[in-house]
Amino acid sequence: MMKPALALVSALALASCGDSAQIAPAAEETEVPEELQGGAVEAPADGTEQIGTPMAERVATIGVLNKRNNVSRDLEMKPGEARRLGDLIVRLSACERTPPWEMPRQTGAFVQVLVENREDEDSWLRIFSGWLFKESPSLNVVEHPIYDVWVKDCAMSFPGGNDPAPSPPEPAAPAAEPETNEA
Repeated sequence: MMKPALALVSALALASCGDSAQIAPAAEETEVPEELQGGAVEAPADGTEQIGTPMAERVATIGVLNKRNNVSRDLEMKPGEARRLGDLIVRLSACERTPPWEMPRQTGAFVQVLVENREDEDSWLRIFSGWLFKESPSLNVVEHPIYDVWVKDCAMSFPGGNDPAPSPPEPAAPAAEPETNEA
């Protein structure tokens, strides 16, 4: 009695897997629904002064990988922008980079990631909202079975240029011993 039931369950499980040889089409960039678009980025109201490029002029590069079809895309976005790739929306709220004179160097972006709800096509599920860091990707991870999202860069400038921090001066060479003429 158990063997026929087990065989039936196994056959149904295999049938539900479908054809795994099909390759999903690449996601096309489409319009983000208006209610999900980010608003304009405002200057800080507490009177603190920002160092470097104003937030609205910064440009973040966000990497997106679709694990189903192994298609990777780079999205260049300004804070307040949202981009849609198929059933995925990436919304950028802010991006930061440490000044060149500070160590350790860090590059981060505050992003929100939404995916289309499979049961209700008019609704979106937020799967991630937080800071992502280029140098420490394990601090905060977008956990999704289909998509990986990570920060690649935050283009901004600082007063004094982007020169790396000066290295410490090299130690002085030891004094040379006077030459003696022995003949």
